[in-house]
Amino acid sequence: MDRNVDHQTAPDLREPAKDPHAWKRVVAKFQRPAPLRANWQLANTLTPYAALWLLMYLTLGVSIWLTLGLALMAAGFLVRVFIIFHDCTHGSFFASKRANSVVGFATGVLTFTPFAHWRWEHARHHASSGDLDRRGVGDVSTMTVDEYVRASIWERIRYRTMRNPITLFVFAPLLLFLVRQRFSSMGAGQPERRSVLWTNLCLLSTAVILSGVYGWQAYLFIQLVILGVSGAAGVWLFYVQHQFEDVYWERGGDWDFVEAALKGSSFYRLPKVLQWLSGNIGYHHVHHLSARIPNYRLETCHRSDPLFSSVKPVTLRSSLRSLRLRLWDEDAQRLVGFREVRDSRRTGS
Repeated sequence: MDRNVDHQTAPDLREPAKDPHAWKRVVAKFQRPAPLRANWQLANTLTPYAALWLLMYLTLGVSIWLTLGLALMAAGFLVRVFIIFHDCTHGSFFASKRANSVVGFATGVLTFTPFAHWRWEHARHHASSGDLDRRGVGDVSTMTVDEYVRASIWERIRYRTMRNPITLFVFAPLLLFLVRQRFSSMGAGQPERRSVLWTNLCLLSTAVILSGVYGWQAYLFIQLVILGVSGAAGVWLFYVQHQFEDVYWERGGDWDFVEAALKGSSFYRLPKVLQWLSGNIGYHHVHHLSARIPNYRLETCHRSDPLFSSVKPVTLRSSLRSLRLRLWDEDAQRLVGFREVRDSRRTGS
């Protein structure tokens, strides 16, 4: 949070603004893409990523620990590649629609994610984030306390398994990027289905070519390690963005777009290196308020107006505590853990 902001004069987001559309003028200043910054970000992301791939191959016969260390670095850059891909799906990275589509498709192949299909699903996430009546699209599955209490034993086991950190950050990323993204969703149109098909064909071609260059065993080892680590980091970032104690959830009739953006999406304050690798996506509250702002302008927008000063930051330490929060308590208006629900039922409170 910007220390230069006077917290005593920061607006209370619970109170109706005098001008409910003032936020549009705030974000409008930052919605224009900057070609030089976009191209520089491409260069300082893709070049090191390619170099790390080569270095990993060259170190395979030297030291497996050195290779794994390089894999961690490569995974960080792949997260940054995904942020570029993410911006392209919003049409915010470049001013040109064609440039966003071309770069978006290419970075989608690198991240094992079909561009048009993910763009379609992600748009639905932005339109429904924080709405209890529209859960299930592009979010981490979250039950309310009442739903969990009424659920059968098998539904509870399934939910607990799905929300377990090992499932979320070890198995889920690989299943998501290697398996789930290879198929189109129900309701997807022809452009989205073609996107999945072309991405799969490009991935197959890339695997054949790189297996010929590096050998199939070396290719699989390098690719799976990078994808596993970057996938876990990406899922963690997405988890923290919408899973914290005072997050915003409301039923459809009471759901508000601005409240959902500023209170339902976190300000994840990261060390500068991690902020750079994650493409400023920690300023997720700004991104949900306006997806048209490129990632390289999110921080500047956040610091530009007192509107954002009342958004409480989530730190690395506090974000770890979110792992115990699994259920939404509609009465208390906050996320709670399984233990809290069990204890409250025992005491009858």
